[in-house]
Formats: sequence, structure tokens, C-alpha cells
Amino acid sequence: MLKDMKYQEIPPTTLLAPLPCALVTSRDSDGKPNIFTAAWTGIVNTKPPMVSLSVKPSRFSYHIIRESGFFCLHPADKAHVRALDYCGVVSGREHDKFKETGLKEMDIGMPCPALDGLPVCLGCEVRSVTALGSHDLILGEIIKVFVRQDLMDDKGGIHLEKGGLVSYSHGLYQELGAVLGFFGFSVAREETRKRRMRAFSTAGNG
Repeated sequence: MLKDMKYQEIPPTTLLAPLPCALVTSRDSDGKPNIFTAAWTGIVNTKPPMVSLSVKPSRFSYHIIRESGFFCLHPADKAHVRALDYCGVVSGREHDKFKETGLKEMDIGMPCPALDGLPVCLGCEVRSVTALGSHDLILGEIIKVFVRQDLMDDKGGIHLEKGGLVSYSHGLYQELGAVLGFFGFSVAREETRKRRMRAFSTAGNG
């Protein structure tokens, strides 16, 4: 049976793609801010809204987040992809990533700084930390959300498809491409489907 398959089996590994690209900020007890890059993150709950963040205990930010109990998560866009990569390959132990990337702090009334200019900021409070093996799983409750104004319409609608968001796919950063559908498009009336897809196309996303 296996000899007829058009696939090659490889050893078990974390081959799930694409993944979100995010810049994560925190602040230590001395008031020093830090940034690191995360791809192993995602939404895990709606009520209360919660995210997961998988981090190696050896990472500099890991202990800052555990001790402070707060972090901000920012989905990254193409305008910040160089900073995204840089913050993932150098350590805050030896580098001032804010100074070296030009990223600016934004005060959102939390113990950790947010990043000015990114499309979205999710301000999170740590709810639990679970050791898994190579990584610890941090669950954070989203307690504040900020969306860049140019990504919102006059009715309060959010248009992240205009944000130039990037994903991480097996070592590569890639900008998200054309809109292929929307939630529920497979069962929507044809008129509704065409109207909404036409709007995405007009915006340059399809």
C-alpha cells in the first residue's frame, strides 16, 4: 500500500505551516523592555479571549514574562519583517533591540510596552505556564486590544487583509496573498459571495 503513495514519510517533526509571525514585548523588574519573535502562538479560547505562546525556558524573555506576568503580542507586517527576523536571531541579554531596530514603545497602560506602528496589539496577562519538554506553554488572557486606525472603517469594521501581514513557513517569511474566500462563503448566496469578493478585489486583495 505505502509503495503506491505519492508522499514521502519523514520522522515526526513540527511541520505545520504557515504560522503567524509575531513580535512579543515585555518589561523586566528594572524597567528594561525587550522584544522577541514568536511563530508558535495562536488563539485558544474566546471567553475569556486567550492566546498561547510556546517559549523555550532558555529564552531571555521567558523569565521576564513569567516574573512580570504580562506581555504584548503583535502580528507582524511586511514593513517590519527585517525587525521581525532580527528580534528572533539576537538575544536581549546582549542587545537593545528597540535601539537597534528603531522600533518605538507605545504606552497602553500595562506593565509591558506595546509597539508603535504594528497593525494590531494584543495586551495579555499570563494565566498559566505548562512545561511540555523543549518549550513551555504560556497561556495569556487578552485584556487589551488596539488596532491601527487605517485598518478600520467608519463602521468599526476591521480589515486586516489590508495590513500586509506576514506568515512563517518552514524557515521563510511570506506576505499573505489574495483573498480566496471569507467565513461562510461556501454556503453564502451567489450574489452575496460575488459582492463581497468584488470588494476584496477592488481593495487590491483578490
